[in-house]
Amino acid sequence: MIHVNNIHKSYGTKSVLNNVSASFPAGQLTSLIGPNGAGKTTLLMMIGRLLKVDSGEIFINEQNITDIRISMFAKQVATLRQSQDFTMRLTVEELVAFGRFPYSRGSLTKEDHQAIDNAISFLSLEPLRQSYIDELSGGQRQMAFLAMTIAQETDYLLLDEPLNNLDMKHAVEIMRALRRLCDEQNRTVILVIHDINFAANYSNHIVAMKSGNVYDSGSVKNIVTEENLKALYEIEFEILQSKHGIVCNYFHPQEEF
Repeated sequence: MIHVNNIHKSYGTKSVLNNVSASFPAGQLTSLIGPNGAGKTTLLMMIGRLLKVDSGEIFINEQNITDIRISMFAKQVATLRQSQDFTMRLTVEELVAFGRFPYSRGSLTKEDHQAIDNAISFLSLEPLRQSYIDELSGGQRQMAFLAMTIAQETDYLLLDEPLNNLDMKHAVEIMRALRRLCDEQNRTVILVIHDINFAANYSNHIVAMKSGNVYDSGSVKNIVTEENLKALYEIEFEILQSKHGIVCNYFHPQEEF
Protein backbone atom coordinates (compact mmCIF):
# COMPACT_ATOMS: atom_id res chain seq x y z
CA MET A 1 0.00 0.00 0.00
CA ILE A 2 1.04 3.59 -0.63
CA HIS A 3 0.05 6.21 1.90
CA VAL A 4 0.67 9.96 1.74
CA ASN A 5 0.44 11.91 4.95
CA ASN A 6 -0.05 15.69 5.22
CA ILE A 7 1.70 16.48 1.94
CA HIS A 8 2.21 20.13 1.12
CA LYS A 9 3.69 21.59 -2.04
CA SER A 10 4.07 25.19 -3.18
CA TYR A 11 5.64 26.95 -6.14
CA GLY A 12 6.71 30.32 -4.83
CA THR A 13 3.68 31.82 -3.12
CA LYS A 14 1.23 29.52 -4.90
CA SER A 15 0.09 26.51 -2.87
CA VAL A 16 -0.48 23.46 -5.08
CA LEU A 17 -1.17 20.80 -2.45
CA ASN A 18 -2.54 21.56 1.00
CA ASN A 19 -1.86 18.93 3.66
CA VAL A 20 -2.99 16.08 1.42
CA SER A 21 -3.46 12.64 2.96
CA ALA A 22 -4.63 9.60 1.01
CA SER A 23 -4.16 5.84 0.72
CA PHE A 24 -3.73 3.77 -2.43
CA PRO A 25 -4.61 0.08 -1.88
CA ALA A 26 -2.18 -2.60 -3.00
CA GLY A 27 -3.11 -4.77 -5.97
CA GLN A 28 -5.82 -2.37 -7.09
CA LEU A 29 -6.32 0.28 -9.75
CA THR A 30 -6.74 3.75 -8.27
CA SER A 31 -7.81 6.70 -10.40
CA LEU A 32 -6.89 10.24 -9.44
CA ILE A 33 -9.72 12.40 -10.72
CA GLY A 34 -10.70 16.06 -10.50
CA PRO A 35 -10.61 19.31 -12.47
CA ASN A 36 -7.49 20.88 -13.95
CA GLY A 37 -5.24 22.45 -11.35
CA ALA A 38 -6.39 20.10 -8.59
CA GLY A 39 -2.83 18.86 -7.92
CA LYS A 40 -3.26 15.33 -9.27
CA THR A 41 -0.09 15.19 -11.36
CA THR A 42 1.94 16.96 -8.68
CA LEU A 43 0.91 14.34 -6.14
CA LEU A 44 1.67 11.48 -8.54
CA MET A 45 5.11 12.87 -9.37
CA MET A 46 5.96 13.21 -5.68
CA ILE A 47 4.96 9.60 -5.04
CA GLY A 48 7.32 8.68 -7.88
CA ARG A 49 10.09 10.83 -6.36
CA LEU A 50 10.21 13.05 -9.44
CA LEU A 51 9.20 16.09 -7.38
CA LYS A 52 10.33 16.99 -3.88
CA VAL A 53 7.87 17.25 -1.04
CA ASP A 54 7.84 20.55 0.85
CA SER A 55 6.45 18.89 3.96
CA GLY A 56 4.72 15.64 4.84
CA GLU A 57 5.60 12.00 4.27
CA ILE A 58 5.01 9.28 1.69
CA PHE A 59 5.12 5.61 2.64
CA ILE A 60 5.33 2.45 0.55
CA ASN A 61 4.53 -0.63 2.59
CA GLU A 62 5.04 1.43 5.76
CA GLN A 63 8.53 2.53 4.68
CA ASN A 64 9.22 6.21 4.09
CA ILE A 65 10.26 6.59 0.45
CA THR A 66 13.10 8.90 1.47
CA ASP A 67 14.67 5.93 3.27
CA ILE A 68 14.70 3.78 0.12
CA ARG A 69 17.80 3.89 -2.08
CA ILE A 70 17.03 5.14 -5.58
CA SER A 71 18.32 1.91 -7.12
CA MET A 72 15.90 -0.10 -4.99
CA PHE A 73 13.05 2.37 -5.48
CA ALA A 74 13.31 1.88 -9.26
CA LYS A 75 12.63 -1.81 -8.71
CA GLN A 76 9.48 -1.01 -6.73
CA VAL A 77 7.93 1.96 -8.56
CA ALA A 78 7.73 2.72 -12.29
CA THR A 79 6.45 6.10 -13.49
CA LEU A 80 5.17 6.99 -16.95
CA ARG A 81 4.94 10.72 -17.46
CA GLN A 82 2.42 12.41 -19.72
CA SER A 83 5.06 13.95 -21.98
CA GLN A 84 7.81 11.54 -22.96
CA ASP A 85 10.23 14.03 -24.56
CA PHE A 86 11.91 11.07 -26.22
CA THR A 87 13.89 11.95 -29.35
CA MET A 88 16.11 8.88 -29.84
CA ARG A 89 15.29 6.76 -32.88
CA LEU A 90 14.52 3.38 -31.34
CA THR A 91 12.48 0.33 -32.21
CA VAL A 92 9.70 -0.80 -29.89
CA GLU A 93 11.91 -3.61 -28.61
CA GLU A 94 14.77 -1.22 -27.89
CA LEU A 95 12.45 1.16 -26.07
CA VAL A 96 10.95 -1.59 -23.92
CA ALA A 97 14.47 -2.69 -23.02
CA PHE A 98 14.96 0.62 -21.21
CA GLY A 99 12.56 -0.69 -18.60
CA ARG A 100 15.22 -3.19 -17.56
CA PHE A 101 17.86 -0.56 -16.74
CA PRO A 102 17.36 -0.78 -12.94
CA TYR A 103 18.38 -4.42 -13.16
CA SER A 104 20.92 -4.74 -15.97
CA ARG A 105 22.34 -1.20 -16.26
CA GLY A 106 22.38 -1.73 -20.01
CA SER A 107 23.86 -5.24 -20.17
CA LEU A 108 20.79 -7.35 -20.81
CA THR A 109 20.61 -10.80 -19.28
CA LYS A 110 18.44 -13.78 -20.15
CA GLU A 111 15.98 -12.64 -17.46
CA ASP A 112 15.89 -9.16 -18.97
CA HIS A 113 15.10 -10.50 -22.44
CA GLN A 114 12.33 -12.64 -20.97
CA ALA A 115 10.81 -9.60 -19.21
CA ILE A 116 10.96 -7.64 -22.48
CA ASP A 117 9.27 -10.49 -24.37
CA ASN A 118 6.59 -10.77 -21.68
CA ALA A 119 5.78 -7.05 -21.77
CA ILE A 120 5.57 -6.97 -25.57
CA SER A 121 3.38 -10.07 -25.59
CA PHE A 122 1.16 -8.75 -22.79
CA LEU A 123 0.21 -5.73 -24.90
CA SER A 124 0.10 -7.68 -28.20
CA LEU A 125 2.89 -5.55 -29.67
CA GLU A 126 4.75 -8.38 -31.39
CA PRO A 127 3.82 -7.16 -34.93
CA LEU A 128 5.38 -3.78 -34.05
CA ARG A 129 8.45 -5.14 -32.29
CA GLN A 130 10.94 -3.91 -34.90
CA SER A 131 9.00 -0.76 -35.84
CA TYR A 132 10.51 2.60 -34.99
CA ILE A 133 8.77 4.64 -32.32
CA ASP A 134 8.63 7.78 -34.45
CA GLU A 135 6.77 5.87 -37.17
CA LEU A 136 3.95 4.71 -34.89
CA SER A 137 0.56 6.27 -34.29
CA GLY A 138 -0.04 8.05 -31.02
CA GLY A 139 -1.91 5.09 -29.58
CA GLN A 140 0.72 2.58 -30.67
CA ARG A 141 3.46 4.77 -29.22
CA GLN A 142 1.65 5.02 -25.89
CA MET A 143 1.31 1.24 -25.78
CA ALA A 144 5.04 0.90 -26.42
CA PHE A 145 5.88 3.23 -23.53
CA LEU A 146 3.46 1.32 -21.32
CA ALA A 147 5.25 -1.90 -22.29
CA MET A 148 8.54 -0.31 -21.19
CA THR A 149 6.93 0.48 -17.83
CA ILE A 150 5.56 -3.05 -17.49
CA ALA A 151 8.97 -4.54 -18.32
CA GLN A 152 10.37 -2.77 -15.27
CA GLU A 153 8.47 -5.41 -13.26
CA THR A 154 7.65 -3.14 -10.35
CA ASP A 155 4.84 -3.69 -7.88
CA TYR A 156 3.66 -0.10 -8.40
CA LEU A 157 2.94 1.70 -11.68
CA LEU A 158 2.27 5.44 -11.71
CA LEU A 159 0.75 6.78 -14.94
CA ASP A 160 0.08 10.43 -15.70
CA GLU A 161 -2.86 10.75 -18.10
CA PRO A 162 -2.02 7.64 -20.15
CA LEU A 163 -5.16 8.15 -22.28
CA ASN A 164 -4.27 11.69 -23.33
CA ASN A 165 -5.02 12.29 -27.04
CA LEU A 166 -5.88 8.64 -27.71
CA ASP A 167 -8.80 7.44 -29.78
CA MET A 168 -11.45 5.26 -28.13
CA LYS A 169 -9.99 1.95 -29.32
CA HIS A 170 -6.51 2.59 -27.94
CA ALA A 171 -7.90 4.07 -24.73
CA VAL A 172 -9.95 0.93 -24.13
CA GLU A 173 -6.96 -1.28 -24.91
CA ILE A 174 -4.79 0.54 -22.37
CA MET A 175 -7.43 0.48 -19.64
CA ARG A 176 -8.06 -3.23 -20.21
CA ALA A 177 -4.32 -3.86 -19.99
CA LEU A 178 -4.06 -1.93 -16.73
CA ARG A 179 -7.03 -3.83 -15.33
CA ARG A 180 -5.33 -7.11 -16.24
CA LEU A 181 -2.10 -6.03 -14.55
CA CYS A 182 -4.00 -5.72 -11.29
CA ASP A 183 -6.15 -8.82 -11.69
CA GLU A 184 -3.57 -11.21 -13.16
CA GLN A 185 -0.26 -9.94 -11.73
CA ASN A 186 -1.41 -8.22 -8.54
CA ARG A 187 0.27 -4.99 -9.58
CA THR A 188 -0.81 -1.69 -8.06
CA VAL A 189 -1.73 0.96 -10.63
CA ILE A 190 -2.29 4.64 -9.86
CA LEU A 191 -3.23 6.89 -12.75
CA VAL A 192 -4.29 10.45 -13.35
CA ILE A 193 -7.31 10.36 -15.62
CA HIS A 194 -9.79 12.92 -16.95
CA ASP A 195 -12.30 10.55 -18.54
CA ILE A 196 -14.69 9.92 -15.66
CA ASN A 197 -16.35 7.03 -17.50
CA PHE A 198 -13.09 5.07 -17.74
CA ALA A 199 -12.38 5.82 -14.09
CA ALA A 200 -15.85 4.65 -13.07
CA ASN A 201 -15.71 1.38 -15.01
CA TYR A 202 -12.11 0.22 -14.57
CA SER A 203 -11.11 1.43 -11.09
CA ASN A 204 -11.29 -0.28 -7.73
CA HIS A 205 -10.57 2.91 -5.84
CA ILE A 206 -10.87 6.62 -6.59
CA VAL A 207 -9.15 9.63 -5.06
CA ALA A 208 -10.97 12.81 -6.04
CA MET A 209 -9.03 16.06 -5.78
CA LYS A 210 -10.03 19.70 -6.01
CA SER A 211 -8.07 22.92 -5.41
CA GLY A 212 -5.05 21.13 -3.96
CA ASN A 213 -7.07 19.06 -1.51
CA VAL A 214 -8.54 15.57 -1.37
CA TYR A 215 -12.25 16.15 -1.93
CA ASP A 216 -13.13 12.50 -1.23
CA SER A 217 -11.77 8.98 -1.66
CA GLY A 218 -13.14 5.47 -1.62
CA SER A 219 -14.81 2.88 -3.80
CA VAL A 220 -16.34 3.72 -7.16
CA LYS A 221 -19.81 3.17 -5.69
CA ASN A 222 -19.19 5.74 -2.98
CA ILE A 223 -17.42 8.37 -5.08
CA VAL A 224 -19.21 8.23 -8.42
CA THR A 225 -22.53 9.80 -7.50
CA GLU A 226 -24.36 12.66 -9.12
CA GLU A 227 -23.93 14.83 -6.03
CA ASN A 228 -20.20 14.17 -5.68
CA LEU A 229 -19.37 14.70 -9.34
CA LYS A 230 -21.44 17.87 -9.54
CA ALA A 231 -19.61 19.34 -6.56
CA LEU A 232 -16.23 18.17 -7.85
CA TYR A 233 -16.51 19.42 -11.44
CA GLU A 234 -19.18 22.10 -10.94
CA ILE A 235 -21.39 20.79 -13.74
CA GLU A 236 -24.52 18.66 -13.78
CA PHE A 237 -24.17 14.87 -13.94
CA GLU A 238 -26.57 12.03 -14.60
CA ILE A 239 -25.42 8.55 -13.56
CA LEU A 240 -26.86 5.78 -15.74
CA GLN A 241 -26.55 2.12 -14.80
CA SER A 242 -26.53 -0.70 -17.32
CA LYS A 243 -25.56 -4.36 -17.35
CA HIS A 244 -22.29 -3.31 -19.01
CA GLY A 245 -21.30 -0.68 -16.44
CA ILE A 246 -21.78 2.95 -15.47
CA VAL A 247 -22.30 5.91 -17.76
CA CYS A 248 -21.56 9.34 -16.29
CA ASN A 249 -23.52 11.69 -18.52
CA TYR A 250 -22.41 15.32 -18.29
CA PHE A 251 -23.60 16.36 -21.73
CA HIS A 252 -26.81 18.34 -21.37
CA PRO A 253 -27.78 20.08 -24.60
CA GLN A 254 -30.04 23.06 -24.22
CA GLU A 255 -33.61 22.31 -25.17
CA GLU A 256 -34.33 25.90 -26.13
CA PHE A 257 -32.13 28.43 -27.87
